[in-house]
Amino acid sequence: MEYTEEKLMSQKKPSFSINERLKLYLDRYKRTTRIPVFYDDLLRFSGSIVVYDHNDEDTLWVRCYYPDYERDDIDTSLKKVYTLLHSDGRSQNLDFLSVDAIDYCTFGNSKPFRIKIRNTLNDNFTYFYVKKADASRIYGLDFEHILSPHRINFLVYKDTLIEEHIAGIPGDVFIKEHLPDCDQQARTQIAKQFVKFNERCMLRLLGDMRSYNYVVIPTHDFDHVDYKIRAIDFDQQNYEGKLKVYRPQFFKENYPMVRLVADCLEESSIEQYRNEERSQVAKRLITSQKRFSSLIRCMIKDRISTDKYVKMLRNELVEYTKDVKFKQCKTMGHILKTALDFVKRNYLEYGEEEF
Repeated sequence: MEYTEEKLMSQKKPSFSINERLKLYLDRYKRTTRIPVFYDDLLRFSGSIVVYDHNDEDTLWVRCYYPDYERDDIDTSLKKVYTLLHSDGRSQNLDFLSVDAIDYCTFGNSKPFRIKIRNTLNDNFTYFYVKKADASRIYGLDFEHILSPHRINFLVYKDTLIEEHIAGIPGDVFIKEHLPDCDQQARTQIAKQFVKFNERCMLRLLGDMRSYNYVVIPTHDFDHVDYKIRAIDFDQQNYEGKLKVYRPQFFKENYPMVRLVADCLEESSIEQYRNEERSQVAKRLITSQKRFSSLIRCMIKDRISTDKYVKMLRNELVEYTKDVKFKQCKTMGHILKTALDFVKRNYLEYGEEEF
């Protein structure tokens, strides 16, 4: 796998509003609901303190505090949001829920709030996020649901997005604290998963997968520990014009993973795992064709990038794939449809063994 240190990302990505066509899609697939609290409501905190990790390093999150006359209403509203996201929205169990923390992230585009909800009967807890609704992120989330091996849960109401927490070890933490202690079998497996993750991101044009934008998920099987890599940030769905932005291997933060692939895998194995991932994406696309078609029609008519980036990405994909159909693309949605049609067409034409 290649690696480069050139600057890949442009300046901060703007937010794109949800248009009526996308809202109708979200309504159809039960992604919308009425919620009692908005992102802007949580911005009214009166004070905050820095949240440190177990090594006493700044996590770039701050813990927020609210005036007493607002805190009770905010807590009740957030508990209702939790039941809407994870259950049927009924309020019978609100008395057994506690809002343990409201944290605000000072880093990145989305500036999310992270809400920690605890069950007071057994001390189990989980998180969810409150963010500004952005069309790019919405498309990214739903394409993740359709095209990846993972399902994802989120809700939208007007300009507020409620997003479930994706459990796992942040990629940068895993690389620094866990990867050095992995044995050879684990390192080979992680290398395999990074190749698949890299390919999946490129196929669906999900960008900016630096190490802190994905998690590594270890799962104990009966005779070994299995590893998966999963995206957790969907802000850069089809925005940038450089194809390298959609390939995690080109970010300097992922260099240890790229080095791992080079050390542990033969070129033939890398190609095998890339083919496997393309086949899986094609199969998911075929089995979810109706939903994918509805969503991509919304995206084709939407504006989620600049004309400059559309032209740049279109030209790079023509050069990379030799498929002249990309020359006809006028929007990022059209580019993504053409890219995935290319994947599906090759899968159907050559079959699983030769693809």
